[in-house]
Amino acid sequence: MRKLLLLTTLLLLSTALLASTDERLRQANFAAQATVERTTLERKNQTVLRYLWADVYAAALYAEPSVSPAQALDQQRSKRLELFYFRKIQRDDVIEAAWTTLKKQHDPATLERLRSDVDALHASFLDINPGDRYALNYNADSGLSLERNGETSFTSNNPELASAYLGIWLAPKGLSDKLRSSLLSN
Repeated sequence: MRKLLLLTTLLLLSTALLASTDERLRQANFAAQATVERTTLERKNQTVLRYLWADVYAAALYAEPSVSPAQALDQQRSKRLELFYFRKIQRDDVIEAAWTTLKKQHDPATLERLRSDVDALHASFLDINPGDRYALNYNADSGLSLERNGETSFTSNNPELASAYLGIWLAPKGLSDKLRSSLLSN
């Protein structure tokens, strides 16, 4: 009887979590399309990142209409990764998480080569508040840009920086394998 009660509780909780994900995605209200440097992109996938049962942010990946999410990782493809935050996060915590992930993904020589560009990107960060919307945009012609609440706060023409920084969410050994899988699924 106790096992049945536990199983029933788990099933009810999992249903509540699914409803919560749908509600969080409605709250994030990601547009069906976005434009990056005159290129129209369509939303390919969206998901919610949970950490220790807390919703941290919703994420959406945009790419060209004829391109699959996995193909969007190609450096020649325009893409947009948009994050809508549900929690307050200190700027220093975001920077620490980024460096921790980059160190897992790249060798020391690559990190040293990227250090000044990553530091410049991080210098544009502010503390994150619930409702803030950040987006990393990449276009082969114009490079990487970071938007905060619709305003561009950083740009770089370094394609290696764009690949590495978008890789925090989209490459293996990133912040979350589950988030990566959800964003890149077909």
